[in-house]
Amino acid sequence: MTAVTGRTTAGREEAAARVRHTMAVIGRATFLAVVAAFFALPLLWLATAPFDAHPKITTSVPEFTLRNFRALLDNPYALSSLGNSVVQSAASAALVVVLAALAAYALSRVRVPGRDALLYVLLLLSSVVTGTAAMVPIFELATRLDLVDTHLGVVLALSGGLLPAAIFILKDFMDGTPTSYEESARVFGASPLRILWDIVVPLVRPGLATIAVWAVASVWGSFLTPFILLRDPEKAPGAVILYTLYTEGGSPRLDLISTFSLLYSLPVVLMYVFVSRKYGFRFHGGIKR
Repeated sequence: MTAVTGRTTAGREEAAARVRHTMAVIGRATFLAVVAAFFALPLLWLATAPFDAHPKITTSVPEFTLRNFRALLDNPYALSSLGNSVVQSAASAALVVVLAALAAYALSRVRVPGRDALLYVLLLLSSVVTGTAAMVPIFELATRLDLVDTHLGVVLALSGGLLPAAIFILKDFMDGTPTSYEESARVFGASPLRILWDIVVPLVRPGLATIAVWAVASVWGSFLTPFILLRDPEKAPGAVILYTLYTEGGSPRLDLISTFSLLYSLPVVLMYVFVSRKYGFRFHGGIKR
């Protein structure tokens, strides 16, 4: 009798434990669903509002139309601004990747006194002295170098702000690559640039891809620097042209803003998907040790 009672009690406790586990799983799933819905609603609005004849801030079933895209095409600077964003982002990313690779390789292989302190100081200054705080001297320097209202001025200004962090990040990739291959190449007379291009770069391709994506995304969404340095609206990037899609009274035109925002975000999303599928953002080199 005692054994039967014990088995019954154990069975009830096991059933209660299963119920508690099931309730915990349901609770976590519900919480994650609410959080996912919270972050998905803005994306849902961005995906549906451009096709809505009367878009509003609230999400609703859209009244399907392509009139918003036709209205956006009537803006003489909308599509050209996307091309300007591509030019400025690609040029800045290329400049940052090349200079960061050269500097990170030198700092990783050459033992310079105070090297680590220099890296941390550069990273600290790039975080404290932001583009907003340095905008006055940047504009003064661009004026003296005759770089105002040029893509080159925007590219140089934005690339300079990204370089310290890019060097700091890429140096970790350089430190993680073996030096035995470089020593073998050096024995056969390869120059440092040849070693960097043929041996080191293939090993740190995921790091270079990470830096490139980060630089493109940073420049793509930059507003203040091109807004101040560029005078000709035909040279303005998408972030600046987006600011102009308001009425004379300052009210946002949701039809144009939502449509332009959708087109403006697609290149970065496609770039991220391409790089993620190709490299997976793996933070290691190309050789398994």
